[in-house]
Amino acid sequence: MMYKKKTPVSLECGLHLFMVVMNGKWKITLIWCIYLGFKRPNELHKKMPKASRRVLDTQLKQLTDHGILSKLTYKELPLKVEYDLTPLGKSLIPVIANTAKWGEENRLQLETLINLDIN
Repeated sequence: MMYKKKTPVSLECGLHLFMVVMNGKWKITLIWCIYLGFKRPNELHKKMPKASRRVLDTQLKQLTDHGILSKLTYKELPLKVEYDLTPLGKSLIPVIANTAKWGEENRLQLETLINLDIN
């Protein structure tokens, strides 16, 4: 049985569409790692050891379902799977790069505020 959300998702705004697709702790990192050339699930898990394999697999499937990633399964044993960015997924790279740049440019202020929030 597929999970059905209790509150319908508002798709009236581009930002909401973006958030629906990108909602998930590891999705941006998955996209970035695949962009850098880490395409196999095991490679991705090694790049994100704090993420459980189940969560990564779920988020990879969601990104594939949303057209951000393509999945290629080789017919060999042991089974070999690779993910790649679709054209839609590649269009996210400048967005992610600009977001990372913003984080770097504001690192000192953000780290101070985040550390104050934690303590």
